[in-house]
Amino acid sequence: MMIKGILILLLIQLSCCFSCGTCGKVLVWPPEYSHWMNMKTIVDELIQRGHEVTVLTPSASVLIDPNKPSAIKFEVYPTSLTEDEFEYVFMKLVRRWTNEVPKDTFWTCFSVLQEILSEFSDFMERLCKDVVFNKKFMMKLQESRFDVILTDAVFPCGELLAELLNIPFVYTVRFTTGYTVEKYNGGLLTPPSYVPIVMSELPDRMTFMERVKNMIYVLYFDFWFQFFNEKKWDQFYSEVLGRPTTFSETRGKAEIWLVRNYWDFQFPRPFLPHFHFVGGLHCKPANPLPKEIEEFVQSSGKHGVVVFTLGSMVSNLTEERANMIASALAQIPQKVLWRFDGKRPDTLGPNTWLYKWIPQNDLLGHPKTKAFITHGGANGIYEAIYHGIPMVGIPLFADQPDNIAHMKVMGAAVRLNMDTMTSTDLFNALKTVIYDPSYKENAMRLSAIHRDQPVKPLDRAAFWIEFVMRHKGAKHLRPAALSLTWYQYHSLDVIGFLLACVAIVSFLVIKCCLLGYQKFYKTRKKKKQKTNRH
Repeated sequence: MMIKGILILLLIQLSCCFSCGTCGKVLVWPPEYSHWMNMKTIVDELIQRGHEVTVLTPSASVLIDPNKPSAIKFEVYPTSLTEDEFEYVFMKLVRRWTNEVPKDTFWTCFSVLQEILSEFSDFMERLCKDVVFNKKFMMKLQESRFDVILTDAVFPCGELLAELLNIPFVYTVRFTTGYTVEKYNGGLLTPPSYVPIVMSELPDRMTFMERVKNMIYVLYFDFWFQFFNEKKWDQFYSEVLGRPTTFSETRGKAEIWLVRNYWDFQFPRPFLPHFHFVGGLHCKPANPLPKEIEEFVQSSGKHGVVVFTLGSMVSNLTEERANMIASALAQIPQKVLWRFDGKRPDTLGPNTWLYKWIPQNDLLGHPKTKAFITHGGANGIYEAIYHGIPMVGIPLFADQPDNIAHMKVMGAAVRLNMDTMTSTDLFNALKTVIYDPSYKENAMRLSAIHRDQPVKPLDRAAFWIEFVMRHKGAKHLRPAALSLTWYQYHSLDVIGFLLACVAIVSFLVIKCCLLGYQKFYKTRKKKKQKTNRH
């Protein structure tokens, strides 16, 4: 039976190879945490289609375990970081972003954010050096003759590897800070009049003062943030490649951008042919729940259940906050499944069960689920959209406030502030999303939009990676804007030329008029003098 199963799997892979024309070799420069979860979904799909996928991973990693049995081929490179240090770097970034970034003023917020991202940049540079300066390892990659590299735009180095190995690369991205990478390296238009800058928490239909705020954000990121740490990366990339180059130039060579978004989540805005939406690619129908959880869910009767999680990267709620939350949950008639890894709150009600892990997608797809309390991570929000579940958002860091702001505009969520909310606030928010039918209706509307696509997001992602492999790139989709300087892109040279032409013509016309007038004046004066003599 086991041999039969293996033969069936091989036949499926072969049929996939024939359907797409060829089986390729994909190299992956992986991100971490939720970014890796999304990328792994694509990796698994590529393997199902018969491609050979190799994932580069450091000897220390948080989620990627090359020792586990897997269809993925792992290439482990040595790093000076230990596993504890590796995880500590990310946890430190999360703690700082959650607790130290001021929420009151723009300037103080982003000055601290720059410090945090500077630490992340140094960490990524260290990992990148561990790979590219390892001559033996790079020679092995060179000999493997990969067809394409799959990398994340937020985690640098994949584009450098593509340049060294002379192969095309594909980006996956949720967003980059201020949309600067998408805009300057991908050519994406971002009109500030109706495209709110990422992390601004603004709607697309802005008031005058909101447009002023958005313009300030755009100017800040354009003239300050986009140059953040770039000189260091420019120098590093130039040193590795042995020729003058820039970080921006190297990133601008991406063949395809797979954007983890869609029109159920994203406000309408201009896009380009080498940008493709794959938001919710990890979403899937719910599987049956484990017996113990199913019995608890069924015991909720007509009231149903509430699913509550703040994600895998946040596990250290203070005792005071945990008790405040537990007190609110104890007041609702619904049963609650709370992913919580900490001291059991004293105020925990009998309706609330604590779990170190929950099958989130399967719970959100259960017919008895009434609401989802979430930190606003894009993966969780997309699962809630897919299953049509209204949300109570308690954002903590990164894109989470912006994600919840989008869901609030869509009418599918109520937002709370972790620092200021009370038990009454949480109780009232839950009561609103559960008993106000508009929230469920809006969540179901978003679900219908998400599901009504001609091609599934995961199939779309796999198709474009295969497309790049088949055609050795996708340069015909890249806009000419990427080859222009900033003044050419904004037609400042053309405007200057036309203004010069207008100025010259105006000068000549005025000069001719003056000469004509002077000649006319002299002729008239002579006639007048002649008349006076007679």
